[in-house]
Amino acid sequence: MSEAELFAAYAAIGSMAIAPIYFGSFSSLDRLKSAHKKRERLEFAEYSDSEDEEEESEAVSAEDAYMFPVYGSLALFSLYMIFKYLNKDWVNLLLSGYFALLGVAALTQLIARTVKGISGIKLPLYHLHLVHQSKTAFHVRFTNLHLVSMAVSAVATAYYLWSKNWIVSNLFGLAFSFSAITLIRLDSFRSGMIMLGGLFVYDVFWVFGTEVMVSVAKNFDAPIKVVFPKTLFPEVGSKLQFTMLGLGDIVVPGIFLALCLRFDRHQYLSRIGYQPDKTLPKALGGRHRGFGFPTPYFYACLAAYVGGLAITISVMHVFKAAQPALLYLSPACTLAVVATAAARGEMKEVFAYTELTEEDETVEANGKDKKKDEAAASALGPHRYNLRKQTATSGAGIMTPASAGELADDEQEGVRTRKVLDEKVSPISDRSDSESVVPNTPSKKGAKRGPKPKNAAAKGKSKK
Repeated sequence: MSEAELFAAYAAIGSMAIAPIYFGSFSSLDRLKSAHKKRERLEFAEYSDSEDEEEESEAVSAEDAYMFPVYGSLALFSLYMIFKYLNKDWVNLLLSGYFALLGVAALTQLIARTVKGISGIKLPLYHLHLVHQSKTAFHVRFTNLHLVSMAVSAVATAYYLWSKNWIVSNLFGLAFSFSAITLIRLDSFRSGMIMLGGLFVYDVFWVFGTEVMVSVAKNFDAPIKVVFPKTLFPEVGSKLQFTMLGLGDIVVPGIFLALCLRFDRHQYLSRIGYQPDKTLPKALGGRHRGFGFPTPYFYACLAAYVGGLAITISVMHVFKAAQPALLYLSPACTLAVVATAAARGEMKEVFAYTELTEEDETVEANGKDKKKDEAAASALGPHRYNLRKQTATSGAGIMTPASAGELADDEQEGVRTRKVLDEKVSPISDRSDSESVVPNTPSKKGAKRGPKPKNAAAKGKSKK
């Protein structure tokens, strides 16, 4: 094993770390919304490039970021105890089967996205929709390309389970990293810095403070890392020796870099006057995605990641010992964003930036509608009471059952009542519904009658 071969292995590891971060960050960019189509969102998108075909993402808030080290520590220590007291061959068999299923899904998406991205092909979508009691229990979208990709992924998975080939293992690792960076979204830089800081402590403690991290990494035979042989041509009778990098050292900084890229696009769109409910600015050329924009924060953070990774590999090479990569990557990425913001005078904008998911936007819209209804009801309240006072003084008001029912339903459901009161309400008495005067109607035997009017009694006496 020569030094040249070893440095080539380090370069390969670095390339495999940068590739999913770069492409996954651009894949996390949403399609822009605009008022170019006044239509409701389709329940079933028709084509694979439709705006209705956006994938659902998982938002990470500050509260979630605080819990990352806790959940990670519980999972890591649990695996350590399992490997220590149970047969590791059986454990790895179960874990390999689990990761094989995940690998088929992740590799299918990676192949399909790569082919569509290169060819720009537009394919009709098929929907598998499972509904229970009018609620969607399962919904998956796919094209013919996904079916072909799934077949290829299944063959690759079977080959991996049979041979444990390191190249196929890397394919799964890259697919996992790409999918995670695409779908996991930090909601703010504050959440991202909390996550990086917490996992910095987590990595340092479990690597330097205990044997847990190294022990699990050696015993865990699953595609949770990218590897490359230190020499491609080992001596006869010797096994391949690998240098490796955990997927956590790719995904965790990767979702932070994806946030930087989305912030760069947000800043550009703000400068050109983009608004989601209006037509696209001319600077975009009618494109909802795929347009160019300045990326100072993304490339500054990417350069910091490359530098931190180079320091990690250098220290590992010099001291011949495993290094917690986040010890160098977390401060590098955080300081890169802060330094760029300070240099550009955008510190306030960086820490004020937040991202709302589609679910958050729906909740916010519903909250605004509720406030409008409450404001309308409070503004209408005095008019309703004045109307009751006027009818009480006139003495001629009788609430009909129909109008009383309309008004009661209107008040209970909180819908807009102005139209009902202006157009449909008859004079209202100041009594409650149970005390309202009801005119005499023919009744069955034994039923109670209401009091007779005085003029009717007078007519009876005159007849006599």
